[in-house]
Amino acid sequence: MKPTGESVGAFIAAVTPERRRRDAETLTSLLQEIAGREPILWGTIIGFGSCHYRYPTGSEGDMPVLAFAPRKSASTIYLDSTDRHSDALAQLGPHTVGKGCLYIKDLEKVDLDVLRGILVRTLAWTEAGGDGYAAITLTG
Repeated sequence: MKPTGESVGAFIAAVTPERRRRDAETLTSLLQEIAGREPILWGTIIGFGSCHYRYPTGSEGDMPVLAFAPRKSASTIYLDSTDRHSDALAQLGPHTVGKGCLYIKDLEKVDLDVLRGILVRTLAWTEAGGDGYAAITLTG
């Protein structure tokens, strides 16, 4: 995965439906505040900061430190693991999960303080080098 260099603002302005665009604006502000980094477009993913990862298998690549994607059906927020956040997720409000993805259909229906805590812990995990990886090195 690589940054595209395209405008985050233009990308968000084109997001549909309107609710997803509104959520993208809110998530951009929230993740920028937590990460302390400017938003960068990685294809259709809005990322904050960057890191290089290497799995024990030898596979490696680059990814944002924190990221989300405004998809048509839900906002996808990328986490270290949803299992690590099960207690907080139980308090979050309406959502669904995958192994490392949190899907929110309407950000106004979730507890943003709980979401903030989940994102702060995900950032701390990544900045600490992430267990389960051979290495995570911050690059931006």
